[in-house]
Amino acid sequence: MHENAKGLAREEVVRQVMEGAQSVHDFASYVPVGSAAKKLRQWKGQGAKICYLSSHKDAEDVAEDKFVLKKYAFPDGQIFYRRNREAYKDVVEKIRPLPDVIVEDDCESIGGEAEMVYPNLKPELKSKIKSIVIKEFGGIDYLPDRISELMKWNWK
Repeated sequence: MHENAKGLAREEVVRQVMEGAQSVHDFASYVPVGSAAKKLRQWKGQGAKICYLSSHKDAEDVAEDKFVLKKYAFPDGQIFYRRNREAYKDVVEKIRPLPDVIVEDDCESIGGEAEMVYPNLKPELKSKIKSIVIKEFGGIDYLPDRISELMKWNWK
């Protein structure tokens, strides 16, 4: 999340994004939500292959994502991003092998379900991928530490 969101209630952070707060566009100063890096390191330590889906559409901004991920010790992983007029789902539909699970936020500040990956995937892909939706800026700290538990977890 953007740096000026630290310590604020989730609803206030969403409001800042929707209103276009200046720090929202300072990608290099982004900070993790909660202990996200630690959670992902735990999963990677259990054999998970971590991939990231950036909101950015050009390599320059993705380089800033890489900087932030490294700065906060997120595990290594390929960063995918949209090109041209791609939607998020278009990017994910091309990933091979397909991901086993997609953890994504509900995109509240940018249009909700219409902007999400899983709800917009082709039906034949939905049956092959587990979806876990979190509240935007709500973090992943509450998700299971063990991948085996995550794969059984029902978020609804």
